Amino acid sequence: MKRTLLWTLLALAASGANAADVVKIGFIGPLTGPDAHWGKDNQNCAQLAIETLNSKGIKINGKPVQFTLVSQDDQEDPKQSTLAAQRLLDDGVNAVVGPFVSGTTIPASRIINQSGVPQFSVAVNATYTSLGYGNVFRLSAIDTRMGPAIAQYALNELKTKRIAIVDDRTAYSQGLADKFDAEIKRLGGQVVRREYTTPGQNNLSPIVTAIKATKPDLVFVAVSDSQAAPFALQMKQLGLTTKVLSGDMIQTDTFIKLSGKNGEGFMAAVAGNVLESRPQGAAFMKRYQQKYGKLPLSYGPQHYDAVMLAATAMQQANTIDPVKVKAALKKMTYEGVNATYRFDAKGDLVKAPITVYQVKQAKWAPIKVTY
Repeated sequence: MKRTLLWTLLALAASGANAADVVKIGFIGPLTGPDAHWGKDNQNCAQLAIETLNSKGIKINGKPVQFTLVSQDDQEDPKQSTLAAQRLLDDGVNAVVGPFVSGTTIPASRIINQSGVPQFSVAVNATYTSLGYGNVFRLSAIDTRMGPAIAQYALNELKTKRIAIVDDRTAYSQGLADKFDAEIKRLGGQVVRREYTTPGQNNLSPIVTAIKATKPDLVFVAVSDSQAAPFALQMKQLGLTTKVLSGDMIQTDTFIKLSGKNGEGFMAAVAGNVLESRPQGAAFMKRYQQKYGKLPLSYGPQHYDAVMLAATAMQQANTIDPVKVKAALKKMTYEGVNATYRFDAKGDLVKAPITVYQVKQAKWAPIKVTY
């Protein structure tokens, strides 16, 4: 009996010695609501990164670790995003990926900053990295660069001069539109009409009518795919035939499905890369398609990269201590699926890619990449 007990204790001790420490990566995104397709795709990519890491048998400070994704739905609502952030911190996460849009990322960052754990987001609004926090890392181009880059494309590449602008007054949309507007005027273009809508409003006919009266060469729309589709239909119904350039939120299969032939020729500037041109891009797309039965959306790859960035920084720091992990992130260069990640002092991505896509025969085709 004593020998049996001894062997049991020895076995338990051995299993404890080999047990992996759990490293929790928090995820926040819109898993319900009109942009749930974005949130779910981002979550899928983050989960794929978790599985990739766990297949490698990673050790930190000499101990094996097991990565796990802890997800929260913020419904793309600022109040819910702060609650989601607090829940993740209460659960003891070691990094946070998300939220998705600027309007939810900025308030959540104030909560996450209290813990000091690294936060990664594709939010483009400049405020995100301008609050003086040392734990925020932007995975895409900032709107102070993206807005001007889109404006330069509109004037120099598309040869337009008279431009109308529509946004939905969210932090993402209005911030991007404001930067675009300012650059158009700085370069000598003319903003002939500035119109506003609200998220979820699909009757855009009054806006289309007002824009048509100004006879623009181009309409810049900073709205979601679910709003851009009825905008395309109402343009056709009201006879507005001008070129349309948008921000990144319409560059989805959802827009093509909802808009049908009305969306043909629409252009979207995305703060991301053409995956096929990246060394790891094709392999990542194949793995994603095998697991989920479809290709990832524009910002899923950055969420995959965010999880890998967090894990790589922990390995380099040889600890999950957030202070040391943040220090490692600020020094490292990481070759990810979507981009080469190197961050400046504020946490903005150095040399962030921007790709312009156009709907051609019911598919989004890349037509221009800038850095």
